[in-house]
Amino acid sequence: MKINCIAIDDEPLALEIITDYCARATFLNLMKTFINPVDSIEYIRIEKIDLIFLDIQMEELSGIQLLNALKHKPFVIFTTAYDSYAIQGFELDVVDYMLKPVSFERFIKGVNKVCERMQMEANTGPGAEPTKLRSHEGNFFFVKTETRMERIENHDVLYVEGMGDYWRIVTRTRRIMTLMNARKLEEVLSEPQFCRVHKSFFIALDKIESIERNRIKIGDKNIPVSETYRKSFFDLVERKKIS
Repeated sequence: MKINCIAIDDEPLALEIITDYCARATFLNLMKTFINPVDSIEYIRIEKIDLIFLDIQMEELSGIQLLNALKHKPFVIFTTAYDSYAIQGFELDVVDYMLKPVSFERFIKGVNKVCERMQMEANTGPGAEPTKLRSHEGNFFFVKTETRMERIENHDVLYVEGMGDYWRIVTRTRRIMTLMNARKLEEVLSEPQFCRVHKSFFIALDKIESIERNRIKIGDKNIPVSETYRKSFFDLVERKKIS
């Protein structure tokens, strides 16, 4: 897999280093370098670019301003001499934040993160199966939103609600909209943690506060149990019931 990339930095020496590193990493295709970030905007709009190596503090336009100006953002790795922008980088969903001078080993580590993200997106595009992984901390999965891949911890999920072609995943702290096939979502949100109770609802069983007839209360949400899923749901409840 070839990764098409560009580098933007107002320091010629920094661009020389990136150029050398890209030549040594044969899976990278460095298409162009820019000293003036303004000159890159039209190129990014027209060309198919997977990755930008981007400096932050530049005279004409900062890397953060450039990134905010892009309608469609490729993957970005910040290359900077300053560590004070790390939080902003996280908020902008950059793949990596590399401090100058960047060693080749550190460069490859950052690029490998891009490869992982690209593979993840390939496996989790619209209608594709969400990626479910297991770590020492527990289960989590990734879903694709309009602008990024979102990691969701299973234990944070309260319920998932169908919204037309989209699904809204409601957690303790976030509401995430994603476009995906219901069957694929059901494979991820499966027993014993989750249960489908309606064509438009999946719930986390351990988040149920009360059940009244065919209504489930989770937080301030009352979720209906449809006839189709009623038996399977109440069978699960029965197993948990103390007589």
